[in-house]
Amino acid sequence: MEYEHLITTIKKRREMLQVTQELLAELAGISVRQLKQFESGKGNPTLQTLTKIGNAMGMELTFQVKRTDTNT
Repeated sequence: MEYEHLITTIKKRREMLQVTQELLAELAGISVRQLKQFESGKGNPTLQTLTKIGNAMGMELTFQVKRTDTNT
C-alpha cells in the first residue's frame, strides 16, 4: 500500500466513523499534532504510531517490505 493511499484510507475511515482528529488522537494515545501532520502528508509516523491509529479505528494495517536493490 502506498503511503498516500494509506493516509487517504485512514482519513476516510475516521470521517466515516464521525470521529474528530482530537478524539482519534486520544483513543490512539498520540498527540493531535502527530495525527494532523500524518493526515496532511507532512508527518513521518513510526509503524508503532500507524498501528495505534489503526487499532483505535478497528483497522488491521499490514505492511510489506520490498527489496529495491538488485545487486545481491
